[in-house]
Amino acid sequence: MLQQWVIYAPYNLMTNTLEKDTQTDTLPAQDQPPPALLFEMIRSFVTLASTLNLSHAVKDLNSTRQTVRRHIASLEAAMGAPLFAVDDRRYQLTEMGESVLPDAKDILARGITWLRGQTSSKGHLQKLRAHVGDWDFYQEQQPLGNIWKDQSILLRETMRAWAVSSGQIEAETFRHVRPYLIIYRRSEAGWICVEFGEKSAYVNWFGLDFARSSIGRSLGQMPAGEEFSHLIYQAFDEAESKQIARLDHVFTRMPVGSSHENAPVAYQRMILNGFFPDGSPAVMSLVHPVKDLRISGVDVSRVQGLLPMEQPDFSEEMARFEYK
Repeated sequence: MLQQWVIYAPYNLMTNTLEKDTQTDTLPAQDQPPPALLFEMIRSFVTLASTLNLSHAVKDLNSTRQTVRRHIASLEAAMGAPLFAVDDRRYQLTEMGESVLPDAKDILARGITWLRGQTSSKGHLQKLRAHVGDWDFYQEQQPLGNIWKDQSILLRETMRAWAVSSGQIEAETFRHVRPYLIIYRRSEAGWICVEFGEKSAYVNWFGLDFARSSIGRSLGQMPAGEEFSHLIYQAFDEAESKQIARLDHVFTRMPVGSSHENAPVAYQRMILNGFFPDGSPAVMSLVHPVKDLRISGVDVSRVQGLLPMEQPDFSEEMARFEYK
């Protein structure tokens, strides 16, 4: 995306200032290098888009009003359209601003987590890792075709039932796997859980009463910060927008028992897009405990003493679409 920036005025990389074009042999617009301060310019845009208040944005950025205004003006000049409409000092995103904001957030999240060593890729599949105190989180995206070789009948059956049901949550052909799923809906507060299947891993870990008390709550921010959380929940965003399925292996630490001390757990998670009866989009998650953790680079000492977790009670006789 950065290579597609269009810089209307030549950028002086030595002084970080915009200057008038006085030469005739300048590079074509698409060949101009991105500004050296591009990352800070995007930060100004995302922060102002979040606050819609210049004073608040300046405070959050620890910057000045002139700097933030200059960053926004430079971005608008590059894109050839205003990002904000200002009326009596009140900021509102324009249609252009709304359309480019998701990518801007993604650039920031990827840049910051990359610099921290929290994100990488393996075969174009996402890898994430973070450590905060005694909390760990490793996630590695898996080739979706792995489900056909997996020992879990439930994993394969859920995939087949999803395809046969065209993602319709209430479909009769989906009814036998639905109790094992967690169902989410997007809201202004982010992704919120609207249903915990009574046989889902979450209910097995925390109990049905605790699960029910979590309905309607947003997923919240991970201990590793806003940028890391953005990449974690990006899987939900992509499943909804692209209407796809995704498979990940996850190792983390979760509170268990009355002491709420973190214990190591490992599971694979399949995310699927879906539809509520009114046609609105949903995202469904099947979490399946694993012993064979397929995440490269995990410190062996960190995965010792994995919390024993009950496997889903789903037999071959319960499957409707499994080849027998």
